[in-house]
Amino acid sequence: MAKERLYLVTYDISDPKRWRKVFRLMNGFGHWLQLSVFQCRLAARRRAEMTARLDRLIEPSEDHILVVDLGPADKVDVRVESLGKSYESPKRQATIV
Repeated sequence: MAKERLYLVTYDISDPKRWRKVFRLMNGFGHWLQLSVFQCRLAARRRAEMTARLDRLIEPSEDHILVVDLGPADKVDVRVESLGKSYESPKRQATIV
């Protein structure tokens, strides 16, 4: 099995139509945490695919995407402080495609 890393992906997309496209794309790569924030567990090839597809969707002079590498997915102990609504960390589970 490929070594996976945990990423936090956040974006600021200026056009609502592009924002929806980015949101739909990101749903295929990770877990939605908040409005424009996803947690993704990805191997190197899948991360490269995600980045390339995002790059084709955005307008570089208007939009901004941050991909934060949190480290090896199996070794990262994600600690989240949540204020307001309750937060439950995404659980790893098999997905049938």
